[in-house]
Amino acid sequence: MLNKTIFFILLYFSFSTVKAQETIPFRITKHNNIIVKTLVNDKDSLDLMFQIAMEDASISPERIRKADHIIFKDEISDKNTIKIGNKKYENIRFFDNELTGHEADGKIGTGIFKGKIFKIDYDNNQFVIYDKMPDLKDYQSIPLFSENGQLYIVADNVIEDQQQEVYFLMQSGYSGGLIYSNEFADGKDLDKKLKITGEKTMKNSAGQSVITKQGILPFMKVGNFVLKDVTAGFFVGDIKIQKRNYFGADLLRRFNWIFDAERNVVYIKPSKYFSEPYYKIN
Repeated sequence: MLNKTIFFILLYFSFSTVKAQETIPFRITKHNNIIVKTLVNDKDSLDLMFQIAMEDASISPERIRKADHIIFKDEISDKNTIKIGNKKYENIRFFDNELTGHEADGKIGTGIFKGKIFKIDYDNNQFVIYDKMPDLKDYQSIPLFSENGQLYIVADNVIEDQQQEVYFLMQSGYSGGLIYSNEFADGKDLDKKLKITGEKTMKNSAGQSVITKQGILPFMKVGNFVLKDVTAGFFVGDIKIQKRNYFGADLLRRFNWIFDAERNVVYIKPSKYFSEPYYKIN
């Protein structure tokens, strides 16, 4: 009788663990963007790009599919629903006229994971949502910093044998590797210290120049994991437009990520993309 009781208790906790776990499938474009299929307000079928640098959602002016059932006032729409698979999320705020990635009608942020542990599983093309921390075998913890719904990590950059700790905004909307802020790029003379692989010049309506350069960072250390010859972009010219360092989608996909519910710690391990060739910015 005792053995039966123990069996049913274990079975109960087994079912409870399964029920506490949700999965959201996604696909990855050739530009490294994550696309989630959604049904908005039970009417509009939209492909939304996951943007880790925001909490809410948005619609692009260049969308392919119709979004007629999202009602905006001053480019904001509140109290929407998003259905992904069999799960419906309530009270979603949409912003209008925000550009997004290739193949997407808009963006969806981290708000659907609020208060939950969640995993970006690049190996299996899915998000996994947990009530309790899953098995962390082979994962390594690194500090995570949150500000206004945006998430930052720290990584060590090695330039000319000098190692420096840099704060990076996690930016899944940028297809490439790193983008350095103007402050960092100017202070470190990246134009001289990195191997430059490309350059573009753009001018605004006032005739001011914005020059973007692509270089190669020899080594980057995220936790104890080392990435070599990382693509790194930065801006030079008359206008200082880049205020943050970006950790882009090409680097995000090289790890699987488990975020704690409080967004104080993230756990990482290399994904199947860890050693893939780097994305080339055209």
